[in-house]
Amino acid sequence: MTDVHPEHAQLQADRIYLGWQYILLHPDPGPPPKRPSPVEEESSAAPPDAAEADLLRRERLQEDLLNRPVRHVRLFMLVLSVLILAAPVAGYLDWSFALLGLLATGGVAGICSYALLQGDRAVKYRVTEQRARDERQREERDKELFKAQEEHARRYREWQESKDRHDRQLAWYAVAVPDDLDRIDVAGGTLPGWSALITLLGATRLYSGGHLTVLDLSEGAIAKDLIELARKGGDEPLVWVLPVDLPKLDLGATLKPEAFADVLAQVVSVSEEHHTTRDLSFDNAILERVLEVLGENATISQVTAALRALAQVGDPRDDLRFGLITATQLERIGTLFGRGVSDRVVIERAWALESQLRKLEQLGTEAVRLPPARLRVVSMDRQAGVFGNRVLGTYVATALTHILRQSPASDRPWYHTIIVAGADKLRGDVLDRLMDACETSRTGLVLTYRSLTPTVRERLGRGHAAVAFMRLGNAEDARIASQHVGTEHRLELAQLTETISESLPGLDGGYVSTVSQMDDPKEDREEDRTDLVGDITESTEWGRTAGKISEKERVLQRSREFLVEPHQLQQLPTTSVIVTDATPEGRRVRLADANPAILTFPKTTLGELDEVREAVLALDPTADDDGDGEPPPNLGPPPPRLDWRKGRQ
Repeated sequence: MTDVHPEHAQLQADRIYLGWQYILLHPDPGPPPKRPSPVEEESSAAPPDAAEADLLRRERLQEDLLNRPVRHVRLFMLVLSVLILAAPVAGYLDWSFALLGLLATGGVAGICSYALLQGDRAVKYRVTEQRARDERQREERDKELFKAQEEHARRYREWQESKDRHDRQLAWYAVAVPDDLDRIDVAGGTLPGWSALITLLGATRLYSGGHLTVLDLSEGAIAKDLIELARKGGDEPLVWVLPVDLPKLDLGATLKPEAFADVLAQVVSVSEEHHTTRDLSFDNAILERVLEVLGENATISQVTAALRALAQVGDPRDDLRFGLITATQLERIGTLFGRGVSDRVVIERAWALESQLRKLEQLGTEAVRLPPARLRVVSMDRQAGVFGNRVLGTYVATALTHILRQSPASDRPWYHTIIVAGADKLRGDVLDRLMDACETSRTGLVLTYRSLTPTVRERLGRGHAAVAFMRLGNAEDARIASQHVGTEHRLELAQLTETISESLPGLDGGYVSTVSQMDDPKEDREEDRTDLVGDITESTEWGRTAGKISEKERVLQRSREFLVEPHQLQQLPTTSVIVTDATPEGRRVRLADANPAILTFPKTTLGELDEVREAVLALDPTADDDGDGEPPPNLGPPPPRLDWRKGRQ
């Protein structure tokens, strides 16, 4: 069972890591639910006693308005009673009539007083009833508020669980392909994008205990961060910058004459667009015969001297004086083709061979024994000529091909990995032979193409290979790529990918040769190696830039939908990679970010998305509790410090 806990995660040697896929299985639940509050009570500024007093005042005022006529009648009756009483006393009225008047006025006054008393009781009753209604309403509000608070508590607990699951979930899952693939073709991309991809791929291969050879034909120093990262980890990479380091490059020095002739013939063909197999075999025949004359371990300068003699160019006595050829060899060369030596075809081909191969005359003239290194980089100097760099690149690729053909198949696939950056600068037949040699020797091969030329389109994804697409500036290339991937795919693109791509500066400077500084062999020493995560942060521009931007939390949780369409492929962020590979379940299409600094993020796992799902469900069958068919990702602390020594063989 695969352990997906980040603290236990380790790079696996049987996987080729191409980036990380941004997926949030649990969306952001948003703000917490609002707590209910007694709005009515809070809006009432007066205390209960003041409210009752105000109600009583209003009721009494209303009652007074209604009873004012009654009071006036009662007052009139009382005054009339006094007058009636005073009349008999004064002798103006008989007492019998006065008593009847008093009885009448007193009765009316009593009735009015009783009515006023009843009104006062009614006021008190209405106040009491209103107080009871208010109390009942208050009790109802309290009950409703209590229920609302209980519901809020339940919703808040659910929100808190969702928030915790969202905050603790993993966001970046590894995008890797198995090592049973023969090759990875990378189409499109910019120099910074290639730098990120090669840094990630190379660092993970080195950490897994493998060896890496980078042939950089891009003239952009794209392996510069990888070199610094390897050096920070304790390795001492070897860097050849051609043509300056050509004298110390001994690649191909141990090849047999037949293989050496084939390599040189391939180098010559780089300048001729319509060079046919017949022409190649003719050149190969001339070079094989020349090498037979020169014997074993012939140098390029000796070959060019013999070709000058064969082509009747210059004074052969100069080559004799410098010891490039001997008199016996010169005599044999003169009779090498019999009467054909005067044939214009042989002379012209010999002249063409000499004019091309003289660019390699310094090859291996100052070769020294170099210490073993797990990372070797051969680069073309951007200050050199374009044609000269094509010749040098073709020579290195062809020589590597023959070395691989002579090597036994490795027990471990991709233990030795070759990366050719700018492979579209090589001829198609050179690429075919390199692919075949890597396949038979089980050597991993990564080819990056700047544009989809007809030669590239014929070979893209051919055989058992994965294909990765990066930014394609050309509209036609973008159309071809979208057809290859399929426009029905909807992928998720993290805003962090776009932000870092926009803020990262371009590549500057170039390689610094290491072999030119090594005059004496050094012993291979095992140094204490620091952690990979820390090295990425400290020694790469990717790590420093991502560290600044990742502090802005608003960027980390945003993403947008990405459609595989031509205009979208032309606007891909620098480090975005669309990876397509075949599986038993069908072809997979994933959008990855090749930024190596993502490994340093706390929510990054070295497990793949499907693997994490299966592992979580196996550990907890009830993990899929939200009904969306997606189990929650593994939760855990940040990734561990990855020690380079753990991957050493």
